[in-house]
Amino acid sequence: MTSSSPGVGLPPTDIRNPDYFHKVVDCQWACPAHTDVPGYIRLIAQGRYTDAYLLNRKSNVFPGILGRVCDRPCEPACRRGRVEEKPVAICRLKRVAADHADESYRDQLPKPATKNGKRVALVGAGPASLTVANDLLPLGYDVTIFEALDVPGGLMRSNIPSFRLPAEVLDREIGDIVGMGAHLRLGHRIESMKALLGEGYDAIFVGTGAPKGKELKLAGRDDDPAHVHIGIAWLESVAFGHIEKIGEKVLIIGVGNTAMDCCRTSLRLGAKDVKVMARKPRQFFKASPWELEDAEEERVEIVINRAPRAFVTEGGRLKGMLFDVMEYEVDARGRITAERVTGEQFYPADDVILAIGQENAFPWIERDLGLEFDKWEVPVVDPATFQSTRPGVFFGGDAAFGPKNIIWSVEHGHQAAISIHRHCQGEDLRDRLPDGQNLQTSKMGMHEWAYSNNYDPAERRLMPHVSLKERFQKLDVEVELGFTAEQAAAEVERCLNCDVQTVFAAKLCIECDACIDICPVDCLTITRNGTEDDLRTRLTAPADNRTQALFVSEALPQTGRVMVKDEDLCVHCGLCAERCPTAAWDMQKFTLHHPHAIDHAPAPAAPRRFGT
Repeated sequence: MTSSSPGVGLPPTDIRNPDYFHKVVDCQWACPAHTDVPGYIRLIAQGRYTDAYLLNRKSNVFPGILGRVCDRPCEPACRRGRVEEKPVAICRLKRVAADHADESYRDQLPKPATKNGKRVALVGAGPASLTVANDLLPLGYDVTIFEALDVPGGLMRSNIPSFRLPAEVLDREIGDIVGMGAHLRLGHRIESMKALLGEGYDAIFVGTGAPKGKELKLAGRDDDPAHVHIGIAWLESVAFGHIEKIGEKVLIIGVGNTAMDCCRTSLRLGAKDVKVMARKPRQFFKASPWELEDAEEERVEIVINRAPRAFVTEGGRLKGMLFDVMEYEVDARGRITAERVTGEQFYPADDVILAIGQENAFPWIERDLGLEFDKWEVPVVDPATFQSTRPGVFFGGDAAFGPKNIIWSVEHGHQAAISIHRHCQGEDLRDRLPDGQNLQTSKMGMHEWAYSNNYDPAERRLMPHVSLKERFQKLDVEVELGFTAEQAAAEVERCLNCDVQTVFAAKLCIECDACIDICPVDCLTITRNGTEDDLRTRLTAPADNRTQALFVSEALPQTGRVMVKDEDLCVHCGLCAERCPTAAWDMQKFTLHHPHAIDHAPAPAAPRRFGT
């Protein structure tokens, strides 16, 4: 929200715009697929695991998979982090719903409609393509998925180790989608886009990921190629049983999540001394904090400030690598302002694994088809419609915009499915339904609400793990055991129910100050209106943190002043609504309606989905 001109008050907040309350639900706002996080957490609290799974699946499609390996953009945004250090264990609660749901959830999955005569080809059986299939099959589309490997899942299958993501979890959730009627053609690598276009599909979606690992061209790189590996290719070889052992001393170059998977996998293949070599200090690591913690728990050493200079070989056999020892100057904003080499250091190694990034690769797409590529040989894709420069050909996931993560691929799939549907129906791809909302009171009695509104000071539950001794016995021993029902029950109480919003009716307010007196976090103020900068200095608790907009009411009937609420401070306890003698405050459940392809279909062709 920007400041008004001097002397002019802020206009009343328009709570009819779904973005206002959506931004207050920080976890849902941060999730690319906009999963109703507080909604499914409350269902878990009630022991309704199957309902929680279905609500989760509506947005993120893969609750069991993402409950184990999601990059968790929701958790850094969690409002609990403003109250204490640790956010709610959102991702692990997602897994609880998946682990405890009963088989009856399949009865409520979308059912395939009568075929509509339109054929769609999906290239790659990764999360983006599978999401497109999930959204189009219930609308009657004939969907064929082409996959080069002998099993579906894409990089979820080939690059995420089974000790993090068991095969049976992948099989179940992918099987639910394929079971809607998709034609799955495994072991079928598409060699020519021109040939695929010639097969008469009404639309083609490319979800082939970013399958090419980056190289490190340094002196000695090609002297012993058998012992220098590209990370994602090496993980794939391990996943399919082509590699079963590695040397005792292993260096991992790079410090992203792929590097963490490589170092932990190396230990399970017999390595005794594994070092992850990081060019920069720890605050610049790309790996998720929990991935680093798990690696270090398994005694992986992470060495910072080492820039690779050369591979060292002797008699054609790798002996190790030579590194420059780096030193950095970092300013107050955390940016590197200078770097210098202060020395060199040799590290011995039997094998080196390069995990320094991934790239797109489209050798199978001819360059004379009207499909434009940019200077990095990445297809030019519309970020809103996911259509390429050739009408009817769409891209999503890592294939569209480079490596991100699974949940981004899912949202790409949802949006691409809308575009494919509109393209096949001859409609404008940009004419898309906007987000909507619903507000429903949570009041059940004078002092009773349809949610647990007592603040729980408990600390975040720790995820139980199998012992270090057990986890190295087999490659597919899942390390994280998941929360028990009792542990989940304790963790859900930490959620602050940010989707249960304080809704204010200015015309009912008598300015008695009862809500202000009882507010435990001083987020409410009745004051004269003014510019935002001015108002923020006159609140009960000065609002210096601008992560959230201020709520400003209409002029109050008694004095013309306004009710101001600092959304950044509110913990949604509902005490203001309980105390208000005129019911000017109410606690109302906010539900976001984030449209998918099924919402763009004519009503008779759209089977009901759970939660809609």
